[in-house]
Parts: sequence; C-alpha cells; structure tokens
Amino acid sequence: MSSKEFNLLSFTGKIKILHMTWIAFFISFMVWFSHAPLMLMIAKTLNMDESQIKTILILNVALTIPARIIIGILVDKFGPKRTFSTLLALASFPCFMFAFAESYEQLAMARFLMGFVGAGFVIGIRMVGEWFPAKQVGIAEGIYGGWGNFGSAAAAMSLPGLALLFGGDEGWRYAIASTGIIALVYSVIYFFSVSDTPKGSTYFKPKKAGAMEVTSIWDLFFYIVMTIPLYATLTLLTWKLSPAGVGLLSEIASWCIYTFIWVLFFYNVYKIIHINEAHLSHPIEEIHKYKFKQVAILDLAYMATFGAELAVVSMLPIFFYQTFHESQGITMVQAGLLASGFAFMNLVARPGGGWFSDRFGRKMSLTLLLAGAMLGFFTLSQITPEWPVAIAVITTMVCSFFVQAGEGAVFAMVPLIKRRMTGQIAGMVGAYGNVGGVLFLTILSFVSADIFFKVIAAFSFLVLLVVQFIEEPKGHMAEVLEDGTVEMIELD
Repeated sequence: MSSKEFNLLSFTGKIKILHMTWIAFFISFMVWFSHAPLMLMIAKTLNMDESQIKTILILNVALTIPARIIIGILVDKFGPKRTFSTLLALASFPCFMFAFAESYEQLAMARFLMGFVGAGFVIGIRMVGEWFPAKQVGIAEGIYGGWGNFGSAAAAMSLPGLALLFGGDEGWRYAIASTGIIALVYSVIYFFSVSDTPKGSTYFKPKKAGAMEVTSIWDLFFYIVMTIPLYATLTLLTWKLSPAGVGLLSEIASWCIYTFIWVLFFYNVYKIIHINEAHLSHPIEEIHKYKFKQVAILDLAYMATFGAELAVVSMLPIFFYQTFHESQGITMVQAGLLASGFAFMNLVARPGGGWFSDRFGRKMSLTLLLAGAMLGFFTLSQITPEWPVAIAVITTMVCSFFVQAGEGAVFAMVPLIKRRMTGQIAGMVGAYGNVGGVLFLTILSFVSADIFFKVIAAFSFLVLLVVQFIEEPKGHMAEVLEDGTVEMIELD
C-alpha cells in the first residue's frame, strides 16, 4: 500500500477520490447510527418504554433494504458525485426532525426515514470501481468499506461526550443535529471535489433504468427468484411492528403494508421483464454476456458476512454480560467495551480482505475467509462462563476479522461483473446484507446464543459450498460507447 501506485498518504488523483468517498460514507454511517449511543437519554426525554426503544431500532433498518436497490439504480443513471451529494444533503433533514422530535410518533417517523442514508454505501462502490484498476480494486473497496463503516463506532465514541458538552437533559438533541449539519456541509464539499471518472474515461450507464439487464432467459427467472427474499424481509419487519410483534402498527395498517409490499413485488417483476424482453428476443453476442449467478452468489456471501456482523454487533454486549457477569463480575459497561472489538476490526479487516482478493484471487479468498468465519462462529458457540474473558474476546476478534475480511472480498468482485450496472449490483448485494441481519436477529429471538452462533456457522458452510460455483473474473468485460464502438475493460 506504500507503493507509488497506491500511496495512501497522497491526496491527488484516485487516492483523493478514495479519501473523499470513504469520508462521505463515514459521515452517512455516523448520521445513520447517531441515535444508538444516546438511546437511553432519548428514551428518558420522551418517556419511552422498552418496547418503543426496540421499535426505533427496527425502524432504523426497515427502509435501508429498498433504499439500497433504489440508490443502486440512481447511481448508475446519474453518477456517484451527484447521488452521494444529494443523499447526504437530504439525510440532514430527517436527522434534524429526529433531533427535535417532540413526540414518540415524530421520532419513529424520522428514524424510519433515516434508514435511507444507510444506502450511501452503494454509491461509493461504483465511484471507487470507476477510479481503480482491477488489480487494485479489492484493496481500494476494502479501505472504502472498512474505514467508512467506522462511522458508526465514531458516533458511539463521540456523541455521548458531545451531548454532555452541550449540557442539560436534552443535550442529545444538539449532538444528533450536529451530525446533520456535518452531512449538509460535506455534501457541498463532495460535489465540488470529485468527478465520476478519471479524465478521458467514459461513465457507462444502463440502457434502461428500473431493473438490471440480464443476458439469458434462465438468468431472468433467477433474478426474479432472488428478489423474493428482499420482499419477504420487509414482510417480516412489518410483522415485528404489527400487534403480533411490538404493536406499533394496527392490524389494518399491517395488512395494508403487507399488501403494498407484495403489489410492489409484482410491479418489480413486471419491470424486470419489461426491461429485458426486447434484448432477450435477439441473440446476444458472447462478449456482452455476464452470468447472473455471479451476483446471486455474492448476495448470499454478503448475507453470511455483513448480515452476521449486523446481528452479532447487536447482541454481543448482552451476550458477554449474561455469560460473564455472575462468574467473573463483568459489568454492562465493561461488556459493551469488550464487544466493541468486533466493530473495530473493520479498520483493518475489510482492507485486508480486499488486498487478499487482489493478490491471491477472488474465489479462493472468499472461500478461505468464509471457512474462517464458519469456524469462528462455531467456536463462539462453545463459550461458557468458565472461559477466561481474554480468550473469549480474542476469539471474538479473530472471528470478526474473517467475517469483515469476507465482506471486503465480496466487494472486491462486485465492480468486476458488469461496469454499467455496478451500482445496481452493489445495491442488491448490500440489501442482502440487511436481509441477513434481520433473519439472524429474528432467529436469535427464538433460540439461545449458542444455537444462534451455530446457525450462522451452518449458513456460512452452505454459502461456502455455493461459492465454489462462482467464476473467477478473467480477461475483459465489454461496454459500448455512445458512438457504438466497444471498449474492453481489464478484469485481472
């Protein structure tokens, strides 16, 4: 990383773009998770009970799944510069709405809308993929994802102190509002500091917007099937908010939302068919083909890695407290600090996974990292109150490294499938990460922690088998310029 070609201390050319873009992602995650470390203060101000707190946490991720799909479409159409700047600017408004909410209903609506900023991750994947060649795209995407993802940890470390600095019972309001101001200011800075592609390069766009183009009838059906879990997860989230769950929604409202979700699914199926029917009715040249199975396998791999991370980060502090409180006197504060090691690994693990993928091959890297994550989760399932706390923490961090390095390996391959649809592919893969988080947390609500870890280990094993069917990106992918000539983009 210190070579002339990849000098992170530089702030020119592609390295400048990388720094500007991970900072944008960092800010989006800081805004998205600004509520988490201040939740007890917020609950006290608005007299919220435990059920209402849980509802806020559910609402925080509800909109992110469809948002990542939508943002993927927008970034491919309008470019990452305009899309990221607009997203950061718009995110500031529900952030201010949340900060100065006077009722639980206002708070809940603002937090639901805030879920949209969680889709910012998708935008930078396309931007970084445009600026870095195939031999460096893994490490670049890993730095982007790992350092940007640290925004949530930065919020946890800084916002409680900032709230105290503002003072009073409502200092949290100004702490959260400050993240909205940062997002608004940086949206302007980002817009005037970056460009979508290096000078002289073409920004390839899909021929039609609204769904991904596929290159075979089989892939068309495969694509439709792979959208079903996205809508099923939205249905599950609605069920959690219904009278059968936390009761935020009435029975009638729940059924209206169920209906809307599945009407939207059938509309999506219509769009997928409509966008693809014309070009699938004619033979497609071999150089323009790609296999949708590449996208589907990466969907599942990200579900097993980032989905697991989302779920484990949510439950780990309570797991450490319940496991070691009586046997070794661990307090809730200490448990939270010990559990934070899982998130901290993002700084080195994602870049490490991307570098490994660049150096040793995409398929082999993903295989080895998933195997490590599988063994790590199985080992976590064996932790008992008699384990030394230090060994439990080290085990957790080793598992975390493989999980997050696996995330880096997934997105080292995403930009190498079809350039003009990188945003949409990243959006679908990213959405599957949220699907995994919701699924694993739902499973946790029915089983013990050791079974929970074993379920993730078993799912990782299944995905490990599926990854053996992915094809190593080789040679070139073809994109068509506006004048009809074909440009070949190197993949290895």
